[in-house]
Amino acid sequence: MDLKMYAENISKKAKKSQKYLIKINTEKKNKALLRAAELIIEKKDQIQQENRKDLEKAEKKGYSKALLDRLALNEKRISGMVQVLKDVASLPDPVGQVISMWTRPNGLKIGRMRVPLGTIMIIYEARPNVTVEAASLCMKSSNAVILKGGSETINSNRILVEILKQAARETGFPEDAIQFVETTHREVVNYLLQLDQYIDVVIPRGGESLIRAVSEKAKMPVIKHYKGVCNLYIDNEADMEKALNIAYNAKVQRPSVCNAIENLIVHKDIAEQFLPEIAYYFGKAGVEMRCDQASLDILQDHPKAHDTELVPAKEEDYYEEFLDLIIAVKVVEDIDEAIDFIHKYGSNHSEAIVTENYTKGMRFINEVDSSAVYINASTRFTDGNEFGLGAEMGISTDKIHARGPMGLEELTIPKFIIFGDGQIRDNFGIPLEEEKVEINKEACDLR
Repeated sequence: MDLKMYAENISKKAKKSQKYLIKINTEKKNKALLRAAELIIEKKDQIQQENRKDLEKAEKKGYSKALLDRLALNEKRISGMVQVLKDVASLPDPVGQVISMWTRPNGLKIGRMRVPLGTIMIIYEARPNVTVEAASLCMKSSNAVILKGGSETINSNRILVEILKQAARETGFPEDAIQFVETTHREVVNYLLQLDQYIDVVIPRGGESLIRAVSEKAKMPVIKHYKGVCNLYIDNEADMEKALNIAYNAKVQRPSVCNAIENLIVHKDIAEQFLPEIAYYFGKAGVEMRCDQASLDILQDHPKAHDTELVPAKEEDYYEEFLDLIIAVKVVEDIDEAIDFIHKYGSNHSEAIVTENYTKGMRFINEVDSSAVYINASTRFTDGNEFGLGAEMGISTDKIHARGPMGLEELTIPKFIIFGDGQIRDNFGIPLEEEKVEINKEACDLR
C-alpha cells in the first residue's frame, strides 16, 4: 500500500464532503444518528465477536488487565454507545446559530454565527467507544471526521465505522464525511499530519508521548491536553464528610483516567483531623500516599494509617500523572499557598476545593487557571457526558476557543455575518461620469 497516497485519498474525500454537510438539516442528521443506534443494537453480537478478536490479540501480547478492560465492549458499554447516539441526537444543533448581533451607527447589522470547524482528525488509543462518540459529535455539528484508532482495536473500530456508514447511506447523510484509517501502519499518521490543505484540526487522545509527537509533526492546529495532574484542596473550613467522600471518589473510583486527582492539598489547621481519616480509607483501597514532611509527621505512627503505604514525597512526585492508586500529599499554610501550589504543579485540567466558606470558594474559582474548577465536588465529573454535552471529542487544556470537555459547540467556530442596505465606507463610491475626480492616493488605503 502506498501510505502517502492512501492518506491523501481519505483526506480529500473528507474535505469534499464538507460542501454536502453544510446543506444537511438537523432532522437528517438526527435520523442518521438514531439509525446508527438501532444498527448497533441489531449487530451487537457481531460487534462483540470482532471485539473478542482484539482482546485475544491483546492478551497474547501481555497487555495489562487495566488496558484489556479499556478495550472490552461488554453489554454495558454497547448500551452506552447507543445512549450516546440518542443523547447527541436530542441536543440542539449549534450549526447556523446566531450567537450575537448588533447595529452600527451606519446601519450595518453585525453578527456572529456558528459554523463547523471543517475536517477533524481524531487520533485515539484503546477505547473503541471513542469511535462512536467522536463520529456522532462530528455528524451533528456538520464536521467531516477522520478516525484513527489504535491498532489494538482495529477490528472493533472497523465494524463500528461500517455501522455508522450504513446508517449514513440509509438516511441520506454524506457517507464520505466518516473516514476511517484502516491500516495499522504508524507511518500513515505522519502523512496525514502534513495535509493541512484538507484537514483543519487534529485532536489526539492518549498518552503524553502520543500528544507531544502529534503536536510536533502536525501542520494544522492541534487541540490537546498533555496530562491530567488534577489537584484537590481541603480547606480548614471544609465539611469533613464531604471532604472524605470527595477525596476518596476523586482518587479511587477510577484512578487510571485523566480527571482523577494526583495531588491532595490540605490546610494545616485541619490536617491532623482529616489526614488520618482519609489515610484509613486510602489504605483499605490500596492507595500509596507520597507525603511531604508535615503529613508524614502526622501519619507515620498514627493507628488509622497503620495499613496505608506511606512514602516520603519527592519534588517530581507533585508533577506526576500517576494514573494509579498513588497520591502525593502536601500540607499548606492557607488558600494562597494552595493556589500557588496548583499553578506550579498542575496541568490546567481539573481542580477542586472543599470549603463551606463562600468567599474562599469564589476566590478559588476566579484565581485557579484550569479548564474545570470545582467547589465541593469530585473532579471525576470532568467529562462531556457528565456535563450534559452528550459525549466529548476530548478535553482541551489549551487556551483557545475550546477548553475542557469538547462537545458540539466546541466543534464549531463563529464567523461574522453582516447585513447591509448599500452602505459604503467613507462614501467612496462610483464617481459620476461628468465629474472630474482627483483620487487621493492616501484615501485608497482601505485599512
